[in-house]
Amino acid sequence: MVTSQNVDWDEIESMVKTLSKTISKLPRTFTSISTVSRGGLIPSRLLADHLGIEKILVDKKKISSDSLFVDDIYDTGETFNKIISMIDEPSKLVFVTLFARRGKKYPEQLIYATKTKNSAYVVFPWDKLEFKRDTH
Repeated sequence: MVTSQNVDWDEIESMVKTLSKTISKLPRTFTSISTVSRGGLIPSRLLADHLGIEKILVDKKKISSDSLFVDDIYDTGETFNKIISMIDEPSKLVFVTLFARRGKKYPEQLIYATKTKNSAYVVFPWDKLEFKRDTH
C-alpha cells in the first residue's frame, strides 16, 4: 500500500503566500510564469495572482530566463533537469515549488515553501482522482 500525505486548500494558500513573499524579495522581476500542465498549472495561477504576473506559459519547448518556472513538487529532479535544458540562460533559472522532497539534494535555483514530511506520495487537491486511480 502506498502511503500518502494529503494537502488541503488552506495549506496550498499558505504555501503560495510564503512563496510570494520570498519571490518578491528577489533582486529581479519576471515577465511571465512557465509551467507544466500536469502539476504546475494551479500553483502557477495562484502565484500569478499574488505576484501580479498576467502571462502563464504552459508546456513550452523554449523558456525565457525572465519567466519564473513553477511546479507543485520537487521530487526526483526529473522535471528540473528537463526544464533547465530549455532555458535560454540556465544560470538565471528560478524554479519554484510548493514542496521539496525531504532527503534530496536541491539545485541552488530551487525555491520551495516547505519540505515533505517523509517519503509519502503528496496528494494535492487537484490530483486526488489520479492518486486513487493509480493506487487501485
